[in-house]
Amino acid sequence: MRPWPGTPYPLGATYDGVGTNFALFSEVAEHVDLCLFDDDGTETRARLEEVDGFVHHGYLLGIGPGQRYGFRVHGPYDPERGLRCNPAKLLIDPYAKALSRGVDWTEALFGYRFDDPEQRNDDDSAGHVPYSLVVSPFFDWANDRAPRTPYHETVIYEAHVKGMTMTHPFVPERLRGTYAGLAHPAVVEHLKKLGVTAVELMPVHQFVTDHGLDQKGLRNYWGYNTIGYFAPHDGYAAMPGQGGQVQEFKGMVRALHEAGIEVILDVVYNHTAEGNHLGPTLSMRGIDNEAYYRLVEDDPQYYMDYTGTGNSLNVRNPHTLQLIMDSLRYWVTEMHVDGFRFDLASALAREFYDVDRLSTFFDLVQQDPIVSQVKLIAEPWDVGPGGYQVGNFPPLWTEWNGQFRDTVRDFWRGEQATLGEFASRITGSSDLYQDDGRRPFASINFVTAHDGFTLTDLVSYNEKHNEANGEDNRDGADDNRSWNCGVEGPSDDPEVVALRARQRRNLLATNLLSQGVPMLLHGDEFGRTQQGNNNAYCQDTELSWMDWELASANHDLVEFTAGLTAFRRAHPVFRRRRFFQGKPLRKGEELGDIAWFTPAGEEMTEQNWDDGFGKSVVIFLNGEGIPDLDPRGMRVVDDSFLLAFNAHYEDIAMTLPGNGYGREWTVVVDTATGEVGHADGELVPGGGKLNLAARSLVVLQRTAGEDDE
Repeated sequence: MRPWPGTPYPLGATYDGVGTNFALFSEVAEHVDLCLFDDDGTETRARLEEVDGFVHHGYLLGIGPGQRYGFRVHGPYDPERGLRCNPAKLLIDPYAKALSRGVDWTEALFGYRFDDPEQRNDDDSAGHVPYSLVVSPFFDWANDRAPRTPYHETVIYEAHVKGMTMTHPFVPERLRGTYAGLAHPAVVEHLKKLGVTAVELMPVHQFVTDHGLDQKGLRNYWGYNTIGYFAPHDGYAAMPGQGGQVQEFKGMVRALHEAGIEVILDVVYNHTAEGNHLGPTLSMRGIDNEAYYRLVEDDPQYYMDYTGTGNSLNVRNPHTLQLIMDSLRYWVTEMHVDGFRFDLASALAREFYDVDRLSTFFDLVQQDPIVSQVKLIAEPWDVGPGGYQVGNFPPLWTEWNGQFRDTVRDFWRGEQATLGEFASRITGSSDLYQDDGRRPFASINFVTAHDGFTLTDLVSYNEKHNEANGEDNRDGADDNRSWNCGVEGPSDDPEVVALRARQRRNLLATNLLSQGVPMLLHGDEFGRTQQGNNNAYCQDTELSWMDWELASANHDLVEFTAGLTAFRRAHPVFRRRRFFQGKPLRKGEELGDIAWFTPAGEEMTEQNWDDGFGKSVVIFLNGEGIPDLDPRGMRVVDDSFLLAFNAHYEDIAMTLPGNGYGREWTVVVDTATGEVGHADGELVPGGGKLNLAARSLVVLQRTAGEDDE
């Protein structure tokens, strides 16, 4: 079978309705064989004789969707020089739009012998490595339109495709754990009830369970082990078949868009599943190892590892950058996703040794007319030197704000800390983002995420309990900034149970009422627990899945969360587009846009800010001083509010500020009682007193100004 010449672009397998064009980049390849496989595994090879710009290509008439294929690359094999070509290894197309089957872990997948790593292994890996699949690009998107929710109106919900629906009682069993299950009306309705505007899906790029976990009988549940940057993970498809995961993923996006919910993907462009020098040869290692991976310069048989996973993609190479950018554009244009959260994004900025915020990758994103227009969220750290880069990403980007998480956790567990740090975090972290022209919504605020304790575990455990991971509890973070409220683990003590419930409400309310973009962890709204496991990456079990029975048992927490998002949505003063200035925005006005008070009703002094006690503060938010315009160009005006925080273990008699700030106030949120959004709450006069319960947050709405009759 001899292919027609075809074209060198686009890379990968491209079906045009008549046949398929195949194109593979490899600068080191002497020649490339395209391998086609029948249903019974019979292999047919075709040499890709045309080469343009190091792209080997050919066109085969009559080859269409569902066709299984792979590549064999003939070229130099010299690991000490970083060269690892071996035609005995069937290789996954880096541009494959879908993959079939998982990895069958055998010695044939490796380029060396287990008993002698210096000896080359020429065992054929076909039948053990996933097949690449030709897919149909055609799909009926109907009237699909991206919601394009502005950042300051966004509420993100971090979710796991499988874990969301594995126990959902209203999702048909055959759809549980799938893209179709996530698009089920019962799940969509729950997201809408919560006020979610975007789901941030943990990795859905095709990934594999690494050899070590497989030997322990565990699975890679989180998915941060990518092997295909264009392919939706087949394990999340109800009907993967011959590439059916592509159609099913598109259907999920269409359904979520119909509900006004954006889809953001957690993407892992910093490393791949091929691991270090002892890892398997599955794809890029055997195609062009030097081009795709960062190698140790003075000893290229080894890999630079800024991720803790064995390798790092080589973002200094233009072809690797092209792979990343082509993948991003594909997911936006063909799969209709609305944004990306970049795992260990600092690794993508390591063009040389140090993290460089002006690296080529960020230049490419900035000028790209497609990628630059979607939501771009950085996890602003990696494990390399100088990798913690919170606040240092370019203006186009938003960031997971780890400082918000740490500060808010410390405040509510009663750690000694300055109120100034807490004040900065809940008002948008201007110290991190204002200097380079970014807005408060550059801060993605979160208290919990997939990595670490759930919200319930955060208030129930002082120590991690990761024994189920098979690493003698050595894995996972030791510093969790958590507090178990006096008892480690589950408790039936009414006082402990009540305190934990209040602490959950405190953390949720602080997150949802702070300036910036709030992110919720799936299941926190009804008390999901991982029994103290803070590193459940390998737990594809009930331990990590959402237990939907808790949604009924903790119905009050669901209602509280939904009430907070509705309250936030109704009041733009909690989601400003610009930072507070602390002064009047118009001439002739006396009140600033924000003011800070002690519980005694006195304006904060410099000494108060440095007070070692630092457990209570009152904030005035001036709804009349919002420097924003609505889509019609009209000035946004809201009510004014007081936020009273008390992280002390005793009640505090709080005095409301007088001096023109308001004649009458109504309690509208109270984490001590769980009430939210009640306009008929307790009335308190300006200058009057309010009992602020121990470890609680109260929001008061001004119902009468000084000049109101």
